[in-house]
Order: sequence, then C-alpha cells, then structure tokens
Amino acid sequence: WLKLCSYSPCRRVVGRPGLPVEPGATLPTMMPGMQGGGQPLLVLNKNTKRDMGRKAQLSNIHAGKSVASIVRTTLGPRAMLKMLLDPMGGIVMTNDGNAILREVDVSHPAAKNMIELSRAQDEEVGDGTTSVIILAGEMLGVAEPLLEKNIHPTKIVSGYMQALTDALEILNSISYPVDTSKHEALQEIVRGSIDTKFVSRWGNLISDLAIKATQTVYIKHADGRKEIDVKRYAKVEKIPGGELKGCEVLDGVMINKDITHPRMRRSIKNPRVVLLDCPLEYKKGESQTNVEVTKEADWERLLQQEEEEIKKVCDDIIKVKPDLVITEKGVSDLAQHWLLKANISVIRRVRKTDNNRIARVTGAHVCNRTEELSESMVGTHCGLFEVRKLGDEYFAYLVECKDPKACTVVLRGATRDVLNEMERNLQDAFCVARNILLEPSLVPGGGASEMEVAARLKEKAKTIEGTRQYAYRAVADAMEVIPRSLAHNCGADVVRIMTDLRARHAVPGGKNWGIDGNKGNVADVKALGILDTLVVKRQTFRTAVEAAAMLLRIDDIISGISKKKRDTGAPTQHVDQDQVENFGDTRDG
Repeated sequence: WLKLCSYSPCRRVVGRPGLPVEPGATLPTMMPGMQGGGQPLLVLNKNTKRDMGRKAQLSNIHAGKSVASIVRTTLGPRAMLKMLLDPMGGIVMTNDGNAILREVDVSHPAAKNMIELSRAQDEEVGDGTTSVIILAGEMLGVAEPLLEKNIHPTKIVSGYMQALTDALEILNSISYPVDTSKHEALQEIVRGSIDTKFVSRWGNLISDLAIKATQTVYIKHADGRKEIDVKRYAKVEKIPGGELKGCEVLDGVMINKDITHPRMRRSIKNPRVVLLDCPLEYKKGESQTNVEVTKEADWERLLQQEEEEIKKVCDDIIKVKPDLVITEKGVSDLAQHWLLKANISVIRRVRKTDNNRIARVTGAHVCNRTEELSESMVGTHCGLFEVRKLGDEYFAYLVECKDPKACTVVLRGATRDVLNEMERNLQDAFCVARNILLEPSLVPGGGASEMEVAARLKEKAKTIEGTRQYAYRAVADAMEVIPRSLAHNCGADVVRIMTDLRARHAVPGGKNWGIDGNKGNVADVKALGILDTLVVKRQTFRTAVEAAAMLLRIDDIISGISKKKRDTGAPTQHVDQDQVENFGDTRDG
C-alpha cells in the first residue's frame, strides 16, 4: 500500500488517499511547475518555440544586422543594383531600399519589423529608405557590446532616446533655409537626391519632370495650408518604345482610351466637357425580374420604353451642348447613336481616379444623374481634346489646359524593366520636391550631417553621468555608418577617409565636409550641391533610433504553430490560400 516518491531526494513515504500515514513520515512539498499528480505543468503548446533573455536580444540584433547587410551596398551614387525574382517569376532590378525589401520574404519577427521601417519611411517622406535600414541595423549592432557588459536594456534605451533628442536639435541648428521660387535651387536639390539612382545618367531629365509635376499639383489654400497630392493627381503613364526625349509632363491629362464610335470627332479645340458617373444604357433591375408577354404589341411597347428612357437621358446631356462626354460606366449603342447625331464624342469606362484628374484640369464637376446636369457642371478650361496613337494603343489627350491642378507624366523607354525603374526613381524625386516645397530647409548631404551629429554627441557624452553615457556614445558611433558605407561603396580607403572626416568635424565650422560619392574623396558637399532635405533626415534618425530601442526592449520571443497546421504537417510560415499557385481555383471549386 505504500509507494516511494521517485523525485524526492530523501525518498519520503507517502500514503494512499484515505489511508493513515505512519507516524514520522513526511509529506512531500510540491515542486514549482508541478500538478497534483507530480507531472510538470505545461502552459505553452509543446510545439511552441521560446527564446528568452539575452538569447532573444542577441537573436533580434543579428536579424536586424542581416537585413541591413542586404541593402548596404545600394547606398550612394556608385551603388550596386539588386536582381530579385518575385513568386510569379517576374524580375525586379533596382537599388531602391524599399523596393528590394518589399520583395524579400523573411520569417524572423525582428527582420519583419525592420522591413516595415522601410515601408513607413517610404509612405511618410518617400526618400531615405536605404539609410533608415542601415542606420537601424547599426544602432542594434552597437548595443551588443553594451548588453555583454551587463548594462540593462532600459538604461540603453534611455541613453538612445536622449541622444535622439539632442541629434534632432543639432540637425535643426545645422540646417539652412532655401528659396523655393528659384527653379535652379529646386533642380539642384532634387538632382542631388536622385544622383544615387539608376536615372542619374540622363542628367536633369527626371528632376525637371518631378519639379514640373509637383508644382502643377501644388495648391496653397487661403488659410496658408499647402496641399501637394502627387499620388492622386500626378499620374505616371509608362509607354515602351520611343526615345527618352519623348518623356514629358503634360499641361493636362492623358488616358488610355479611344472614342466609342469611329465617326465621332477625334480632335476638338476648346471642348465643352461633361463628366458622368452613371451608365448611358437602360437600367436593369437589381433583383431578377421575369416578364411574361402574350401579345406582340406589348413586346414592341417594352422595347419602345427602353428607347424612350435612353432618348430622355441623351436629351438631358444634349441640353447643355457638350462636345465631349466622359463616363465611368457603359454606353449603349442607342445612346451612341443619339449623341453622334448631336456631334458629341463619347469615352466610356474611365477609372474613377482618371475622372477626378480630368475634373481638376477641365473645371468640370462629376455628375451622378443626367437630370441634374447644369451649365455650371460643364468644363471649359481644356484647350484641346485629341486622340493619338502611341505604339499599338490609342490615347485620349486633354491638354493645353488653363492652370491645371493635375497632370500626366509620360515616360518613354526601351524596355519595361527600364521604365519600371524610372518610375520608382521618379516617385522618389516627387517626394523630395514635395518635401522641399512643404518645408524648405536643407542639411548637408554625403554623410556630412551624420558626421557632424556624431562629433557633437561624442563631445556632449562627456557631460552625462552613469551607464547611460555608454549608450549615448554608441548612438554617436552608429551615426558614422552612413559615411562609412558611402566610402566603401565607391571603393575609397575607408579608414583614411573616416579619420580625415573626424578630424575636420572636430574643429568648428567643419559641418559641410562630407564624401563625394563619385570620386570617393573628402569634399565640401555644400559647394558640390550634395544636399538632403531636413524632413527626410529627421524622419530617418527618428525611425531608426525608435525602432532599435523597441527591439532592444524585447526579452522574450514566443513562436508557435496552430493546431490545424500541426495536424497537416504543413510548414510553420503562414501562406495565404489565395496566393498559392492554384490562383484561387480550389476556392472557386
């Protein structure tokens, strides 16, 4: 009736439930994590992987450094390109940090977080996507020796945040204003930002396109608020073939549509434009309707009713005497007939975004019902409507507009890959032009700002007491990664260049000394016109330091797989069923 307790070091005797225990026998104390029966208490699923403490922190640091190493060689004018194969077999060739990391598939949670930084930077300011990843990776890298010295992560984060505050103040102090009314000044700034890109070989072509498009969509409201919505109102149209000099910013818009009837006018000067958001065809019932017709006359009457309805809609349009009707929906053959008789050209099934752009350049209002059409809704600001053929396709041009607040940028190039890379670079140039118009402040580029911030932070670190000083100095050391990467990418002697830069920034008035990325030597970057916008630099510092601080405060990584995946023995990484290569056939049955 008695059993020996196997896990007890003194082999205590335990009685069965309900039986008396011998005098002198001791009851075992339960070990932590044990259930009543002596079994270990399992809280987490047995398939769950868990990293704790120092192991988790080092894992995050190594993941961050790995992501940074992917894009490190793409920084600067002598940057290398990366070739990426997407899951569908397409090829992407680019040196844009965000475009590269968007295509890279990673499984480590910290690496995913790093890739998110690049996307956030791209959405916020549109430039500096490579710099922010390299800087964040270095911020994590310099924290590793601090953790090995047993400095608590909270202390490190506190030092990082204090260094960030001081770095932003230093940036503001070394920035200077710029006059945005001068085209040459704007051109120099935008050119400086895209000199590191693929399109730099074509001189001022892309920067001129970007400046013109941004100034076209620039609106200053009466209350002093500035609005530059490049994403919505500056459409980039890529057409393979032709020559580079065919790239232009239209003083109006272009859409990939032809007129609906061959006998309609293809060229109209000073057209009166009507924009519709309703179909010019007989309305079908929303629910399924059956009509039983017993007499032939009734059938004739039904058809006649449809005709009358279409005629009424067309009469409403003809009443305002337009030359061109553009609708987002369909146009029936009957409606085309009535409108052709009135000498009106029609374009159908236009995208809503295109319709909004046309509304801005012509001064027309988009009408939802033809009964509501009035003279005030007709657009009269367009100087010329014309249908032209480019390559194999027809394009409708609405150009020579008076003060257009939307535009189309036409890109011509040899191949689709070249055009895609040109568009990515153009989007960066748009963002730089927008940033400089919204906040006209500049800081020296070519690694000069980072070296100046690093030099001032190292000086200030001497006044900080306690272990926070180590973290504060670490941020200053990490800042030097940008000029170091620039020097490395253009094949310069990195040690000699960095020593020279440190010496020049240690003396007052040396804030403009940076690296000439083309020649690989130390130069006065302000004189060379290598400049960065304050908005981008500020966002880069803030994003990199805050992301590194967040990752350093993680001390536990728990990753498990769901029961469904475990039962099927599928891989742990989540794959969206619609993205599997059956193209959704299994879902549709």
